[in-house]
Amino acid sequence: MKRVLLLSTVHPPTDSRIMYKIAPSLARHYHVSCALPGLNASDWPAFQAIQLPKFERLVSRLLFAHPVVLFKCLRLRPDIVHIFVPELLPVAFIFQWLGTRVIYEVQENLFKKFEIKKYNNHLIFRKLFIFFDKLARRRFHCIFTDDAYLAEYKALAKPFSVIHNYVSLPVIDALAHTREHARVPEFFYLGVVSPERCLDTMIAAMALLKTRLSAFHLHLFGPVRISTEDLEQIEGYAAVKDHLTFHGYTDLKTALRRAGRAVAGIALLKPVADYPESFPTKLFEYMALKLPVITSDFPLYRPVVDNAACGFCISPDDPSALCEKLEQLINNPQLRNRMGGNGRNAAEMTYNWASEEARLLSFYNDMLCHDTAHAGSVTL
Repeated sequence: MKRVLLLSTVHPPTDSRIMYKIAPSLARHYHVSCALPGLNASDWPAFQAIQLPKFERLVSRLLFAHPVVLFKCLRLRPDIVHIFVPELLPVAFIFQWLGTRVIYEVQENLFKKFEIKKYNNHLIFRKLFIFFDKLARRRFHCIFTDDAYLAEYKALAKPFSVIHNYVSLPVIDALAHTREHARVPEFFYLGVVSPERCLDTMIAAMALLKTRLSAFHLHLFGPVRISTEDLEQIEGYAAVKDHLTFHGYTDLKTALRRAGRAVAGIALLKPVADYPESFPTKLFEYMALKLPVITSDFPLYRPVVDNAACGFCISPDDPSALCEKLEQLINNPQLRNRMGGNGRNAAEMTYNWASEEARLLSFYNDMLCHDTAHAGSVTL
């Protein structure tokens, strides 16, 4: 069997796309090794797990994590290395020099994302990214998680594919609990917790809701990207802090235990960076969980939600609208159930990993089987 190495120095050890989708899909056809920070081999018996050190700062990763990558992974002699972060492009060139094919997966438009990054954003990092990214377009096969990224990545020398981060229904069904009624209304948020992802809007909406309802709770699952001082300065926080639980980053199987009790799943993002042109994964996860979704009224999102009739699209800067939609769902169980069922149907019919898995396997197979003379062709 051909050997595949899935490699990231940033993603958590239970990243849903890498560990619950890509790795299991490939493991049925290839010998798969996964190298991620904090990865525990005993948790993933289906493939070889390689633990990398975890560092928040890019400089620390370059100095300490990347040498560990080379030490632990070069001896694997993989046929394919699939990297998930651009900082690993220099490492990928070393693998390629040794005869390994490289897949460069683009999960965000970093050219736009730099404008909101709070750290790892020094000018020298930007310059190095631009340099290595341009080289990668000529030397590596690319995978994109959203179609919009193709507007930036136009000049590609090798075949590429768009493989959306749709939901894995078997994983959701295996991890999620049956829908149940909570004693008080609960709301569910899954993802990075930050002002850019509408933390201020959610808190302000909770403050409005408290003037009409005494008991409710918002559960936020994901890394918190705001300081305690800044959090306390958000208008309405003091009034509703007892109605909020910040769980921090949590494995999907833990977070989904709470989802079954929720009235709605919130997936609001501000119109900054590349957010309006890329789907939040949680949107499709909420749909699969039969949760009515409340998301931003971006042109990309609205057709998904409106056509499926599975929730509401609102302005991400309008706490009143969020409060109104949450109240509507609390007071109308029939609407809640209908929207939840519609979302599940849409996930089963369209927004699921099965179709994307077929693209992934086809892309891998074509890359291994076709001669480099076909480098100018395109896989979509």
